[in-house]
Amino acid sequence: MFKQDLFAQFARIGKALSNGNRLEILEYLAQAERSVEKLAQVSGLSVANTSQHLQQLRQVGLVSSSRQGLRVFYRISGDDVVDLLNVMRRVGERHLADVNQLVSTFLTVKDELEAVPREVLMARVAQGLVTVIDVRPVEEFAAGHLPGAINIPPDELEQRLQALDAQQEVVAYCRGPHCIMSFNAVEKLRQTGVKASRLEDGFPEWKSAGYPVELSA
Repeated sequence: MFKQDLFAQFARIGKALSNGNRLEILEYLAQAERSVEKLAQVSGLSVANTSQHLQQLRQVGLVSSSRQGLRVFYRISGDDVVDLLNVMRRVGERHLADVNQLVSTFLTVKDELEAVPREVLMARVAQGLVTVIDVRPVEEFAAGHLPGAINIPPDELEQRLQALDAQQEVVAYCRGPHCIMSFNAVEKLRQTGVKASRLEDGFPEWKSAGYPVELSA
């Protein structure tokens, strides 16, 4: 009876995660806390639907909330939530052919080169060999980013190319390993002759792994 009751509680988490919109919401919250309205805007969902998804996630402790005036802000409950999402991703990549097909169709076609591991990037940064760019929106960058990273959102990349050292390698990162913004940025940089690569994952994974982070002043 104990085991059945225990697994029933674990299953509540699985049920809360059994919706693609909720997984996407968790990815957004892994970047920075957001109001319900901002989450609805970035996810393309209605405020009502976003609120319902957040309630499901909060009921199993994956997110927490606080009220600021008339608005309710949500955040992930801890880095272990990011770890859980990463495990789901790795299992999907290993055992679901459809996942690999989607990644190949939409991402690998833009960048077939191997991404840069975290520890390799740390060493290159320490040696002054690379420029690191964060291609996430400004508010996500402000909430936390890799030390020394330059924030260049996708819509600013073209006009800020001249500010990058053409002789130095550029490593781009964004929200996670499947974030299309970093793939697009690397593709555009290479088209202009810049040696560019992607970080193997995103800011949440970097932070969850215990690597140093910076906050914008």
